[in-house]
Amino acid sequence: MARKLKTFQTSLGFYDLAIAAPSMKAALEAWGAGSNLFHQGVAKETDDPDVVAATMSKPGVVLKRPAGSNGRFAEHSDLPSDLGPAGKEGRRQSRRAKPAKRPPPEISERDARKAAAEFEKEQQRRDAERRREEAAQERDCERREKATAKAQAALDKAEREHARRAADIQTELEAIEKRARGEEDRWEKEKERLQAALRRARE
Repeated sequence: MARKLKTFQTSLGFYDLAIAAPSMKAALEAWGAGSNLFHQGVAKETDDPDVVAATMSKPGVVLKRPAGSNGRFAEHSDLPSDLGPAGKEGRRQSRRAKPAKRPPPEISERDARKAAAEFEKEQQRRDAERRREEAAQERDCERREKATAKAQAALDKAEREHARRAADIQTELEAIEKRARGEEDRWEKEKERLQAALRRARE
């Protein structure tokens, strides 16, 4: 049986976030939080009627509004318009000026069950999307590994071919050097013989 949903709220970056979820853990997962924001004091369960109504209309969906504002939570939100120093002061004042406390809206058992079922459906959609992203990342990783292995094999083959050609050239070079030394020896002997004949002719 699906668990009853609660409304949780936090601030991350430029936005206030809210979600209807069965637990703090589920809220943190939906927000993509890397740490426990509840233990850090930057997330809480809320019974604000407007926030509860907004999240219960889209259970499991992360709703947002510009950070520090009292605007309505929605799936898509503009960035805060008061990012300057004056805006920060105005934001602090707007936080201090809290509206009068109203009781949370009454939610029927039927609506609560419906919201819990919708949360489960949204969570399954997020899980399926995450699995698709992980599968795509795995395919990309495999493709990169294959491309890397192919490029490495081509490099290894080229290095072996280069080593073979360099060895052939070195063998040829050694043979040429040997022939050159032989020619030098032959020439020295020939030169000595001819010089001796020249000396004899001059006598």
